[in-house]
Amino acid sequence: MNNLAVKLAESLDNDWKKVLKSSFSAPYFQDLGLFLDKEYGSSEIFPPLGHVFAAFQQCNFEQTKVVIIGQDPYHGDGQAQGLSFSVPSSFPLPPSLRNIYKELYSDLKVVRYSGDLSYWAKQGVLLLNSVLTVRCGQPGSHAKQGWEEFTQDVIQKLSEDKLHVVFVLWGAYAQKLAKFINPERHLIIQAAHPSPLSANRGGFFGTKPFSQINQYLLASGQEGIDWAL
Repeated sequence: MNNLAVKLAESLDNDWKKVLKSSFSAPYFQDLGLFLDKEYGSSEIFPPLGHVFAAFQQCNFEQTKVVIIGQDPYHGDGQAQGLSFSVPSSFPLPPSLRNIYKELYSDLKVVRYSGDLSYWAKQGVLLLNSVLTVRCGQPGSHAKQGWEEFTQDVIQKLSEDKLHVVFVLWGAYAQKLAKFINPERHLIIQAAHPSPLSANRGGFFGTKPFSQINQYLLASGQEGIDWAL
């Protein structure tokens, strides 16, 4: 393995390390490591290297009950935390997250002000982007470099090795991952993306994903998520 691929693999200190062992040794991940080595050495890349796998560090495999798929990290300075849709509490809410919170209030009358979703992660919500890194100011700049294959691996492992996980696929980009999920073992929630462009066209507001998630978790003998945290 090249140095950066090794560094990323070794940054995991929980059960994901074993689950993703075959992914880390795959040729595509080696190529991705070489690409990232050059990128982090020559450009400003988000999130910082130590936060690339934050979604896995904050929500281990055994604990994962819900997966919310994003596209790629925020590309503004200091926003990306390694958790899809999440920003540090000191930042204003990005438009997509603002719409997620509007739907959360409409669904469960829960009001949230902070954009930091770490407490969701700690309750078993894997906040996973399809692409885990991005160049400053250049959305989509790290697409088609290997991250998509990695995300597919993660989704397949969860689908095959766990039961009763809720997969939340917002928008066409995330919905491509539905084919890697067994709908007889898990719940798939699909809706329009919460970004203003998509959400305002219809298909996101009124879908009540948060109550659907908790109803399914409770019905399968699991604890629901406290979305207010």
